[in-house]
Amino acid sequence: MSALRFRYQTIEFGELDIHLRTLRDRQQFHDPGAVAETLGVSPASWPLFGVVWASSEVLAQLMLEMEIRGRRILEVGCGIGLASLLLNHRLADISATDHHPEAGPFLARNVALNNGRAIPFVRAGWSDGASTLGRFDLIIGSDLLYEPDHAILLSHFIAEHAQPQCEVLLVDPGRGHAGKFSCLMQDRGFRHERHRPADQAQQQDFKGHVLRYWRDATSAATLAMPH
Repeated sequence: MSALRFRYQTIEFGELDIHLRTLRDRQQFHDPGAVAETLGVSPASWPLFGVVWASSEVLAQLMLEMEIRGRRILEVGCGIGLASLLLNHRLADISATDHHPEAGPFLARNVALNNGRAIPFVRAGWSDGASTLGRFDLIIGSDLLYEPDHAILLSHFIAEHAQPQCEVLLVDPGRGHAGKFSCLMQDRGFRHERHRPADQAQQQDFKGHVLRYWRDATSAATLAMPH
């Protein structure tokens, strides 16, 4: 029997309800085979994937109106996968990835709770090397720039999985690493902008920003030219 305790909740996005099974709180821990420990996930950070954060709610809210037609979409560091679940409800071509070994099983469980189609999931760390994910037209994520080295690792991971024409949308709560990340993305041919979320109805206390990066065929070709 699992030692974990769960919480069941429903988050409303307008008239759309997303049902979730999450960890009850951030005190939960269950790594009997030391799988997470082997991957470098400490006991203190183990439960962070399994709760709902303000940034993930803001990202999911943005996905309500996001253009999805003809776009292959990846949620990076999906955690509990709220944005992926919302996009799945909209029948988007959505895949998800996370470093945590329990993120995939939790995502599958929540897909079932919402009567959705299976969401392709690959467990992958940003420094793991080549993955089987492929390349995407839109890459999204929330609260990813958690540590100083994450800007380098994430920009490299995105570069490996971005189509030449690609949009990247991140929700950042303001941990101080977004500036470095933006510079690295600019070096990879992306233009960028940042703004406050337009709709604060659900997350009035959220103090962060939406970071948007985009690269078109012209900028990608210029980047590829020898200097």
